[in-house]
Amino acid sequence: MKTILAVDPGRSKCGVAVVRAAVELPRSVDILHKSVIESARLGEIVIDLRRRYDPDVIIIGNGTTSAQAAKAVSEVDSCPVEMVDEKYTSLLARKRFLKDNPPRGLKKLIPISLQTPDRPCDDYVAVILAERYIEGFTH
Repeated sequence: MKTILAVDPGRSKCGVAVVRAAVELPRSVDILHKSVIESARLGEIVIDLRRRYDPDVIIIGNGTTSAQAAKAVSEVDSCPVEMVDEKYTSLLARKRFLKDNPPRGLKKLIPISLQTPDRPCDDYVAVILAERYIEGFTH
C-alpha cells in the first residue's frame, strides 16, 4: 500500500486528494481526503495533510502552474515530489463528478455530455492523477 498526496495545480485554486492505493495487482484506490482549495493556501494545506496522513509521495499534475505548485510544496515539505501527466484529466473528472452527482429534476432530461458540474471538480482531477501514478507501477 502506498499513500499519495495528489495536487491538481491551478492559478487561483488547486484540487488536492489523499489516497491509499494498492500498487500490486489487483490495484485498488481508497480516497481518504479530497477538496478544492485556494492556490495561495497550498503550502499550509500540504503541511496539514502530511501531518494527518503521512503520504509516501506528493504528486503534482504537470500543467501550466506545476512549477509554482512544486516550489510551494518543496518549501514546506521534504517528501518526494513527482510530476504526473495531466492530459484529459479535466474531462475525465467532469464525467466522474456527474456520475457521482447525477442530475436531478428537469436536468435529468439534458444529456450528460451537455452538462457541466455545479462546482469546481479539481479534487476529482487530483484523484485521477493519483490513479495515473499508481498505473505506472508494473509489479
